[in-house]
Amino acid sequence: MLDSINVGMSGLLGFSRGLRVIGNNTANMNTPGYKSATLQFTDLFYANQANGTEGRTQLGQGLGTAGTTLDFRAADLRQSGNEFDLGIDGGGFFVLRDEQGRTRYTRAGQFDFDQEGRFINRIDGSQVMGLDAGGNLVAISIAGMRAIGGQATRNVRFTGNLSATTPEQTVGSVKVYDAMGGEHTLSVKFTNTGTTTPGSWKVQLLDGSSVVGTTQMVFVDGRPTAATSKFAFTYTPAGRESQELTLDFSSDVTSFASGSLSTLAMTSQDGSPPGQLTKVTFDSQGTLVATYSNNRTARGARLALARFDTTDAVEDLGSNQFGEANGIAWKLGYAGDGVFGSVKAGVLEVSNVDLSREFSELVVMQRGYQASSQVVSTANEMLQELFQMKGGK
Repeated sequence: MLDSINVGMSGLLGFSRGLRVIGNNTANMNTPGYKSATLQFTDLFYANQANGTEGRTQLGQGLGTAGTTLDFRAADLRQSGNEFDLGIDGGGFFVLRDEQGRTRYTRAGQFDFDQEGRFINRIDGSQVMGLDAGGNLVAISIAGMRAIGGQATRNVRFTGNLSATTPEQTVGSVKVYDAMGGEHTLSVKFTNTGTTTPGSWKVQLLDGSSVVGTTQMVFVDGRPTAATSKFAFTYTPAGRESQELTLDFSSDVTSFASGSLSTLAMTSQDGSPPGQLTKVTFDSQGTLVATYSNNRTARGARLALARFDTTDAVEDLGSNQFGEANGIAWKLGYAGDGVFGSVKAGVLEVSNVDLSREFSELVVMQRGYQASSQVVSTANEMLQELFQMKGGK
């Protein structure tokens, strides 16, 4: 009878552990990146007892637990309202490194930049890691990226109609930038030389009243010829180094009769003044993209993603973080490459806890616990009957 009580007690202990696992899953139903666990049950060893002429009988010793297994299935991605929160659409884990230099892995991308510009995990301050071209883990940071220098203008594009009947036309407000980002206003003067060559114009690039350069432009059937649709000038701003300027008239520039009215004007140029950082985000491949006040962008480090080949390589460390186990290294890569999923900004992966399944398991655990307690009660009653029989003699 005592063996029966022990068997029943093993059931009570096992099902109470199962209830605890279910309770932990349910409590973390809203924890970002949480992976649900399942308790594994196993029967205990059997004892052989002689049974006369009928041979030997194997009697079990009750219920045992063999640890928990984690469900690593990806969960839904939901908007978080924080532009630096990241989610992985597909396989992979973000890579973290704590203050002790230990590497950790997580699906919960609750990230932000600290005052020093480091990209960190908001939960524990560990650094989010990237991967350089050599396959080495590097910290992701915007330190040194808060400002960007100016960019010298190389190409200036024009569109519009240069009236074929006007003797002279000047296009002003041609703003360009030098290598230091300084702004300069130039002008382009067109002088009609069609009396000698039909459709021809003398073109002068002017810096104030100083002539930077002179060339010839020819229109045929109202369109500039391919040979005279682009002009390169060497421009030397005051106190700055020389730079090449290309004036581009090759697209949407015409010369038709329109009296004294010309609509020819500069529409774009590729230079820029210095700029300050205005926005930071990550693209689908996990690359940091910085946007500046001068509309330029710069690309920084690329996020590292990790994966494992077997669950034997995974140790659950809590706080939605995992580590390497049994000396089995995880594999590193980039978002969007091979088996790794793409990165999405402004979202978080929710818990993959399935409440319907948890409640169903809860009923099973409850019934199992009730049945085990009934075994203990029945064995106890039978022992009492035995004691009463001995007392009656």
